[in-house]
Amino acid sequence: MWRAFFLAIGITMCILGAECLAVETFEMAAEEPDVQASPATLFGSPPAVGRNIEPPEWAPWSFLSAGTVIILYALTINRQG
Repeated sequence: MWRAFFLAIGITMCILGAECLAVETFEMAAEEPDVQASPATLFGSPPAVGRNIEPPEWAPWSFLSAGTVIILYALTINRQG
């Protein structure tokens, strides 16, 4: 069970690192919120509609290297059962 868990985490990190290498900006799209139905926030403004995420330069290589190390660790765990 642990072997599969660590392998899944490592593969996910490698995929995320490859995506960060290929894409400059991630744009999260959302539907227009209804002002009457939007939840109250601390400052009284409705939540933001869209969100842009720019990964830093170090993110792709860090995700790829950490994912690779975790995959290698998962492959060295002894199989039990």
